[in-house]
Amino acid sequence: MKDVLAKALEGLGTANFEFSFCTKDKCRIDILFNATPRKDKNGIIIGVIGVGQDITGSKQVEIGESLMTQQLQVFIDTANAPIYGVDLDGLSN
Repeated sequence: MKDVLAKALEGLGTANFEFSFCTKDKCRIDILFNATPRKDKNGIIIGVIGVGQDITGSKQVEIGESLMTQQLQVFIDTANAPIYGVDLDGLSN
């Protein structure tokens, strides 16, 4: 985080920087952060505009989907019977 803010103060914005931290209650929070240099009317950098978004819920969904994908892949790879896929009309591709 320190590097992201330092780069923004040098004129290099950072988009979609992800980091985690623990709250006082020992809960893990995942943040998506964007930092952009703030300039005055002469183009001189006078600060940083930072926006953070709590993505904890979406990260948990992403991890769950990845785990499910892995489990289904193992199921398919180790099945000892044929597996067929069909569309809503009952047709295979």
